[in-house]
Amino acid sequence: MKKLIQIFLVFILFISLPLTTKAHVLEQAVTKNLGKANTSVSLRSLTTGNILYEHNGHTLMKPASTLKLLTGSAALHILGKDYTFTTDLYIDGIITNGTLHGDVYIKGGGDPTLQQQDFLTFATILKRHGIRKVEGHLYGDDSAFSGQVLTPGIAKQDETEYYAARISALTMSPNADYDAGTVIVQVTGNTAKKAPSFTVLPNTSGMKFVNQAKTVAKTGENTLTVKRQYDSNTVVLTGNIPQGSTVKKWVTLQDPTINTLHAIKNTWQSAALNVAQVSVGRKMVPTTAQKLYTKESLPLHKLYPVFMKLSNNSIADILVKTLGREVHGVGNTENGVAVLRGYASSLGLNISQWRFEDGSGMSHANRVSANELTALLTTMQQQPIYSSFYQGLPIGGQPNRLVGGSLRTRFDTNGLRGRVMAKTGSITNVYTLSGYVTAKSGRQYAFAIMTDKKNAQVMKQIDRLVETIVQNY
Repeated sequence: MKKLIQIFLVFILFISLPLTTKAHVLEQAVTKNLGKANTSVSLRSLTTGNILYEHNGHTLMKPASTLKLLTGSAALHILGKDYTFTTDLYIDGIITNGTLHGDVYIKGGGDPTLQQQDFLTFATILKRHGIRKVEGHLYGDDSAFSGQVLTPGIAKQDETEYYAARISALTMSPNADYDAGTVIVQVTGNTAKKAPSFTVLPNTSGMKFVNQAKTVAKTGENTLTVKRQYDSNTVVLTGNIPQGSTVKKWVTLQDPTINTLHAIKNTWQSAALNVAQVSVGRKMVPTTAQKLYTKESLPLHKLYPVFMKLSNNSIADILVKTLGREVHGVGNTENGVAVLRGYASSLGLNISQWRFEDGSGMSHANRVSANELTALLTTMQQQPIYSSFYQGLPIGGQPNRLVGGSLRTRFDTNGLRGRVMAKTGSITNVYTLSGYVTAKSGRQYAFAIMTDKKNAQVMKQIDRLVETIVQNY
């Protein structure tokens, strides 16, 4: 019996040794690449859910956009993968001889896919109902969301950047990246030493543009900046643009509802719908109004890859407010965050290890531990929404933007390409990466790497750490 026990202990030691060696190799890689301070790492087996390696795994860190892992899974689970956002077109008045004597209402439902082609569709619908002219108002009903249009915790210097857009329930997007709450300013360098020309897409007359930029020779340096001034509708173009070149810049909207209404009005005028004398404003749809049309967004499972792969903060904010409205009846960030907290708890996660005030990860007040991120990733395998959740993640080394997303230029060597499916994260001095990795052994793991340090090489160091997992696990 004693001999059998000895043999058993030797066997246990034998099978444990490779894991110990692997953990030691990973610990050395952490120390070499990232250092032990302000770094948190967690690696879990997807088979057992056990932690195979951790470094400061319980330390609360700023997650940046890896927080979208929780936001996205909550949206898929609670709203459902087939959930759609709606925008409704109403009229309230009398139509005589092609003229609507009354008002048009656009009721927003938080649709991030609302674009200029939809405005043209609205015009077509009005014409089908015999309307060629409107004598009244164009109102936007954005009551589906309440509270602040700007997510809490956004730094002042970030407020005018496209990734920190203001969001209302009636907010347009300039293209199929669905950066809701922005317009594209397209600038072209024409005649040297002259101001460049520019167009705004979609065209909204609710903004003031100050063009201080200059066109320089074709060989000149492009130093063009296009910035909306803080807490203002004024956009200033500065710097130089080479002759013959065209540059696109994304600019946030000061008042997304009103700016969207101006863009709708301008589009209708270009479509030969006479709204020249129509004023725009914000007003709830009255009970007397007649609904003419409902525009539906893509279903959530098709919108989800754009959200995750391109790390779209506007969609994150919309999802949080929508969760708040659908669960608690009022669509604001506070209610949405409460839903996220309850969802995390329902998954069996340690809610004391989660602190957040948004769903995008933009706030520096957000905190979560690396062990909790890997716990979430492991738990997701047992969820009905896992397929949509997993397929929405950026894939390392895949050049297509809607496949590789924010990882398309990372892990792009033959030994790593396609092995990493993970969510990136970055805010000032913070870099994070969390998701799934398939090692050379064929085994798959959940991992999270979180740093909070000022170091230009951090992303490369994180990638080397993931490569260590691929090579040794």
